[in-house]
Formats: sequence, structure tokens, C-alpha cells
Amino acid sequence: MSTFDFDLFVIGAGSGGVRAARMAAAQGVRVAIVEDRYMGGTCVNVGCVPKKLYVYASHYREQFEEARGFGWNTSEVPFDWEVLRENKKNEIKRLNGIYQTLLDNSGAQIIEGRGRVIDPNTVAVGDKQYSAERILIATGGWPSVPDVPGKEHVLTSNEIFDLDSFPQRVLIVGGGYIAVEFAGIFAGLGAKTTQLYRGDLFLRGFDQEVREFVAEEMIKKHVDLRFNLNVEKVDKLESGELSVTLTDGTTMLTDAVLYATGRHANTQGLGLEDAGVSLQDNGSVIVNDYFQTSVPSIYALGDVIDRVQLTPVALAEGMMLVKHLYGSEEEKSAVSYDLIPTAVFSQPNIGTVGLTEEQARDQYAEISVYSSSFRALKHTLSGMEERTLMKMIVDRSTDHVVGVHMVGSEAGEIIQGIAVALKAGATKATFDQTIGVHPTAAEEFVTMRTPTRTYPQ
Repeated sequence: MSTFDFDLFVIGAGSGGVRAARMAAAQGVRVAIVEDRYMGGTCVNVGCVPKKLYVYASHYREQFEEARGFGWNTSEVPFDWEVLRENKKNEIKRLNGIYQTLLDNSGAQIIEGRGRVIDPNTVAVGDKQYSAERILIATGGWPSVPDVPGKEHVLTSNEIFDLDSFPQRVLIVGGGYIAVEFAGIFAGLGAKTTQLYRGDLFLRGFDQEVREFVAEEMIKKHVDLRFNLNVEKVDKLESGELSVTLTDGTTMLTDAVLYATGRHANTQGLGLEDAGVSLQDNGSVIVNDYFQTSVPSIYALGDVIDRVQLTPVALAEGMMLVKHLYGSEEEKSAVSYDLIPTAVFSQPNIGTVGLTEEQARDQYAEISVYSSSFRALKHTLSGMEERTLMKMIVDRSTDHVVGVHMVGSEAGEIIQGIAVALKAGATKATFDQTIGVHPTAAEEFVTMRTPTRTYPQ
């Protein structure tokens, strides 16, 4: 009989923590899970889900314009921020309830409050302490805002979904996928939108051709992109407006400033260092291939370990951890971080899997790049100037497709199927032998026959 209160104590009820807690409890493991904010973590509450709902909302304005070319005589349609905001809140409440029910049904004990690690086998929640054979840290990430004068006047992705009123002018600071997505959202909803980034071009780490293409398309959609520029300070005026001084000495007036300048591991106040858990300089938890920290009884996964900050990755890590701790020998294996597909719900969308052209040039002696840019069939009548980009990168020595990228409508949906093909080891010949679905944009991936460029040239 165990002398511990629980076999597994999970701190954080986000995607990874909930998945691990449920799977372990289903196997008869005595599980507790503690959460101090909301069920479902960042993704459900202030991340992927509400963001995607707002992306959907932002498309309608453009779709109303497109409809005229197809015979629908639409007049100017007003947008009601309050309706979107409240409907979003109701959906999130529904999802919170589902997470609560899933955990209840699994047999895991839910504890409300902030968990703090006291020692390798003890967690405190408020003034109560619980003992556990193993502790899992799954507290996710938190938005980072640099220490600029006036930072108290800016917003992060935690607050942006629930503004009291819709800002007619928005300044978005940052160059990652969150910044790019919110630029598209607010521009689509009708706000005068400016995106500021300190570097030469946003979406660092993505394929260069994709980055340049997306910038061109966003400008078409009335996003004012300003690169090599940053914020010096933010002042709030008596009118409620924000006066933002930029590093080039100019100022601009806006109604809201959103900082999307990255996220850091949510480890403050958890007591990890006092318990002997080693952290990176950025606060993320150091783990081995099986998510074990420097303290053998303490584990961590998801955004808090800062490997790949994606919800499906946290889910995979949670499942793999439970198999490693409580499964059979045959089930034990490390999570593969190769060929993880990802989407940026920018406007237009980005879908990508595998290597960028730049990475492929570094890793392979000879590659072929197939790239195609075109105006989708829909826009021959809609009158819109939006273009689609599709790109495939092939290792010539094996004919294996090592990277696929798309910018265009439903890119995220399309890249999921492509990811399965790459994971299965598809070659360029495999794509060439596949019959396309016509007329679709996706068929371009199986009809590109002539390389756009090859390396070495």
C-alpha cells in the first residue's frame, strides 16, 4: 500500500496536464490535478480556440465583398464586437465544462488553487499539503512584455479577446505567429491596424519565400507593416487614446496596443528551484527524453519545457509520459519532434511541415525546389487580388520530399494530409503518381513537375 496521498500529482490543467491526468487515472493511477485559473489552459481559454473563432469572424467582411462577384448584392454590414465576444465566452464556458467532466469521469481528483512544490514528493495548495509519488509540472507559458515605459497601458493575448469595446485603431507589436494572426483579425474586423516588428521581416524561422509572400498579401489586406522599428514608450492621454513613441522618433495615436512579443515558461512561484529542479535561463524546465527533470520524482511537459509550443505536441507528450510511467515495455518510446505540421492562421493562412528551403540547403548536398504562385479560381470572380503560394522541397539523392509549405485559403487543413504523406516517407515520385482533385488549389501539390530552382546551381 502506497504511503503517498496520490501516485501522480499534476500541476496545471492545460492540454498536456489534462491528457496525462486522464490517461493515468483511466489505468487506475491515483491522480490529482490542480489549477488556479481555468480548465483547458491557454489553448482553450486565451489561445488557439478563441483565436480561431475570431479568425473566422474576421473573414466575413472580405467574404461579403467577394460575394458581389458571384451575384450577391450585399450592402455594408455592421460588425457587433459585443456579440462576438459574448458568444466566444459562452463557447469557452462550454469547453471548460467538458474538460471538468472528462476529468471527473476519469477518476482524477480536481483541486482548485495554485500548486507549489515543497519538496520532491510534496505539493502545497493554499495551506494544505499533499504527498505524491510523482509530480508533473504542466503550467504552460505566459505572455512576455518588455520593460518599456508605459507597459501598464498595453495588452497581451490574455486580455485582447475580452475588450469592453472594439478598438478602431490597433498597434500590434511583435513578429511571431500570434502577432501576425491578430493583425489579420483586427484588420479583417475593420480596425486600422499597424504591425510593428524590430527585425527586417516577421515570422523568423519560417521559410524565407513564405515570409516575403505573406507580407505582400497582408499589405493587400490593409495591414500597415513596419519593420526595423520598435516602441520607445506608451503614454495614455486624457482622451483615453494611447500615444506611442517609436524608436525612429515619430509618434502615433491608437486605441489599443497589443504586445505579442513571445511567451515564457510559467514557472514563477512554483518552488521548483528550491526543490532542486534545474531550469533554463529563460525559466523553462530542463527534462530528458522522458520528461524527467533533475529531480527523479518530478516531471514536466508542454510549453513549460519550451521545446515545441503547440497544443498537439503537449498532448503527445502527455500520452507518451503516461505510457512510459505506467505502460508496458512495448509502449515506451520517446516523442518524435520531426515533421510536426503547423499552421499560422494569418490572412491568408500558412501551412508548413518539414524543412524550410534554407534548412534543406544546409542539410542536403543537392535539393530541388518546386514553387508555384497563382490566383485561386474563386478570385477570378470575387475580384480579390489574393494569391496562393505552394512550395515543395526535395532531396535529390533520395527523391524524398523534405519540406512542404503553403500560403492560401485552408492551408492548415491541407497541410495535415501532406504531413501524413511526409511522415510515411513520400517521395516526389509518390506525389507525381497521385491523381489530383480538380478543381482545387491542393491539386497543385501533385502537378508541379519542373523545379523552380536547384542547389547547387
